[in-house]
Amino acid sequence: MTDPLRDPELLRVAKRMVWFKKPDDTLRDPVFFLNHVMTWGTVDDIRVARSFFDEDDFRTALRQAHPGIFDPRSWTYWHLVLGIGPAPPLPERRLPV
Repeated sequence: MTDPLRDPELLRVAKRMVWFKKPDDTLRDPVFFLNHVMTWGTVDDIRVARSFFDEDDFRTALRQAHPGIFDPRSWTYWHLVLGIGPAPPLPERRLPV
C-alpha cells in the first residue's frame, strides 16, 4: 500500500479540504482530515479517502470529531450511513472560564 503522506491523490484532497495547512500536516491528523472530507468533500474526495481509510476510521472520526467542522446535515448523514445513530449533538468548543 502507498504511504498516505506521499500519495498524490490523497495529498490533492488534503490540500483542497484544508487549505490553511500543508497537506502532509493535515494527513498526520486523520480525524481532522476525515472530518473535513465528511463535511466538505465531493463524491470523488470521499472515494479517494475511502481507498486509504476504512469504515472504522470514519466511525472514529465521528466519535472524536473536532468541534466547529461538521454542519448538522453532514453530522446526521454520516451517523446514518455508518450505522451510528441517532446522531448526538454536534461537538462544541468549550471556552475557558
